[in-house]
Amino acid sequence: MNDVFTFIIKYFGNLKIGFNWSDFFQVIFLAACIFFFYKKFIKNTSSEKFVKGLMIIVFTWIFSELLIRINLNIIGMFLKAVVSLVALSLIVIFQPELRRFLGYLGQASFVANLFTNHNSKKKDKKIDVVKELIESVKYFSKSHTGALIVFQSDLSNTYYDVGTKLNADLSTELLLTIFHPNTPLHDGAVVINGDKIISAGVLLPLTEDPKLSWKYGTRHRAAIGMTETSDAACLVVSEETGDVSIALGGNLKKYEDLISLKIDLENILGLKEPEKEDKKTIFKINNFVTIKKTSGK
Repeated sequence: MNDVFTFIIKYFGNLKIGFNWSDFFQVIFLAACIFFFYKKFIKNTSSEKFVKGLMIIVFTWIFSELLIRINLNIIGMFLKAVVSLVALSLIVIFQPELRRFLGYLGQASFVANLFTNHNSKKKDKKIDVVKELIESVKYFSKSHTGALIVFQSDLSNTYYDVGTKLNADLSTELLLTIFHPNTPLHDGAVVINGDKIISAGVLLPLTEDPKLSWKYGTRHRAAIGMTETSDAACLVVSEETGDVSIALGGNLKKYEDLISLKIDLENILGLKEPEKEDKKTIFKINNFVTIKKTSGK
């Protein structure tokens, strides 16, 4: 073993390595290019693990060359053969990905995409929350699928910790999946903050109002109870009748058409300035609206 270490020290001592400032800047430039390419196209993508595996293969190949130089030929040649076999296998296994990558390099917009922030594009692409909600409600109402959706601006006063945390982009497909009768989360409420579904399967407090009609089920009572103790708004779809209602400030408003529902949802979510009070019985409080009790006329 001492002979091996002696050989290594002697070998590297005899190497004449010339390293000047030009070489230093070249190494820095290459490292910066590799880091930029990794951060731009690979980081947080499905290819990240593949690239890490590729780096392991490269280091293994370098290590095998080092073993051969210090006369550990059997181990060195074995590792080199394994690396060569794996490298050839990767070309076959990832042939479609390589083809797409080469096609991407051939695009005229490739250079422009290098200096474009993909994250800013994603941020600029806003989700049409009201549209996704309306499409979901249409299906729920038609199929008599029960649903309870909570719109919460201040997550410090909510019950979302009791449910299953999702933190997912809001979409019609996801809402339909959550409230499907055969899923584990369909009985609870969904908490929405902005364009994100924060959690699902949330249990809400039931109202204790003794004057509430017997015809209201658990979902309606939970919606009213939630809005009695917070500034949240709750959208409810009845499983028995398919009726659509919004609870706010302890009051419940039933909707006969989707146009009125769309208007109130825009106001609740702060996406539209509310109409004049003499036309609509709603007013804005911290991007939420409260439905006033109207006198019977």
